[in-house]
Amino acid sequence: MTTNANRARRGFSLIELLIVIAIILIIAAIAAPKLNIARMQAQEMAAVRTISTIHVAETGYYSQFGKFAENLQQLGPPAGGASGPSAADLISGDLASGQKSGYVFTLTASKEGYSISAVPQIFGQTGRRTFFSDQTMAVRENWSAEPATAQSKEIK
Repeated sequence: MTTNANRARRGFSLIELLIVIAIILIIAAIAAPKLNIARMQAQEMAAVRTISTIHVAETGYYSQFGKFAENLQQLGPPAGGASGPSAADLISGDLASGQKSGYVFTLTASKEGYSISAVPQIFGQTGRRTFFSDQTMAVRENWSAEPATAQSKEIK
């Protein structure tokens, strides 16, 4: 008799397993949105840091070549051979391609210097803000899919 009683007590019943799975799913449903928000915030902060990296690279480019770079490829690594004005090797290859950490970066030359634009690859999933900066090094943000401009609110 004890053998049959032990066999019946070895595992969990189907109902007990379903209750545990339901509890896990409820916890996951509560945690998933918060995890996505935290990931977007991390990508937004990485975008701001990347803009700072581009500013440093532009300063280095200006000191070497007497002008600002006109695009990210000019700041990036050379395809082969030594670095020069067309590829100064001041930023990484992935940033020189224009995409990093869920954002698309664009560097544009202007009369006064340059401007940097950073927009999420997928607005609302890889970021909720767009960013803009120029040679003044002030970073500006816009809390919509509309790209930030020189008139947008400055990040403090």
